Amino acid sequence: MRLLVCGGAGFIGSNFVRTRVREHGDEVTVLDKLTYAGRRENLQDVAEDAGFRFVHGAIEHAESVAEAMEGVEAVVNFAAETHVDRSIAEPDAFVRTNAMGTYVLLEGAQQRGLRFVQISTDEVYGSIEQGTFTESSALRPSSPYSATKAGADLLVQSYVHTFGLPAAICRGSNNYGPYQYPEKLIPLMVLNALHGDPLPVYGDGMQVRNWLHVSDFASAIGRVLEAGVAGEVYNVGGPDECPNLEIVRRIIELAGADESLLEYVRDRPGHDRRYSLSSEKVRGLGWEPRVRLHEGLDRTFSWYRENAWWWEPIRSGEYREYYQRQYGRSLAP
Repeated sequence: MRLLVCGGAGFIGSNFVRTRVREHGDEVTVLDKLTYAGRRENLQDVAEDAGFRFVHGAIEHAESVAEAMEGVEAVVNFAAETHVDRSIAEPDAFVRTNAMGTYVLLEGAQQRGLRFVQISTDEVYGSIEQGTFTESSALRPSSPYSATKAGADLLVQSYVHTFGLPAAICRGSNNYGPYQYPEKLIPLMVLNALHGDPLPVYGDGMQVRNWLHVSDFASAIGRVLEAGVAGEVYNVGGPDECPNLEIVRRIIELAGADESLLEYVRDRPGHDRRYSLSSEKVRGLGWEPRVRLHEGLDRTFSWYRENAWWWEPIRSGEYREYYQRQYGRSLAP
């Protein structure tokens, strides 16, 4: 296929691009504005492949979108501001990219008759104490991040209903794996443990998440792109649920560190207690998760330990200032 992957230099987007280029032989154009979390380093191993093209631009800018859409037949939109903590501090950036940017993409896709897959999140459903969210569950977002993603999902559905746009939505649970920016739980804890920094755990650390290896999410998105039904939502949940504290303790064990590094900090405002997604619908397209959490976490830890070239520039840059603001302490050199 000839694909436009928006946000393809980010964590999940770059892993999806790598899968489509290397395993499927697709021609891929990436549109990315290269924010702090969207990095050319995430794509350096496919940047010289035949059929790969990069357009530097934002999805909220119609001119960049028009340039990137030349010659493609389908759009997969990963482009978003994604970190809940940052959405609490700077919600305007989330409205601009997640909502307005999706609108600009939908306009471009509708005008050109392109297929469209919107990448969303389990967070649009809010928290669930027991049971599992299905695609028919009500949307109850809790943060500016999840609210703007829910708004984008509704825009997608409106373009299907009003204009007949052949679009579908993938809502993934908590992704983890290589190339994830270390503001997120697993890479943050891995790098802190490797450097002997305290590991800041929100509240009691018993927030439960449904963990999905990024390679499994990439394959599920591919199935929706190839076989999904226009107008449908597909939840993609990981095979294992686990409290954050248990994840952190396993990382401490893998690093050979001491549990004294655990540091309980004030909980995030409006912190959802538990997420859980049913994946029966996407399994009906022939998808199955392949990576269990114990294996995926060990692989992820090893990747960060062995790829300092990727994260060293991050820990020496803007991230240090962000970390100081967020947690009230400096990182080790």
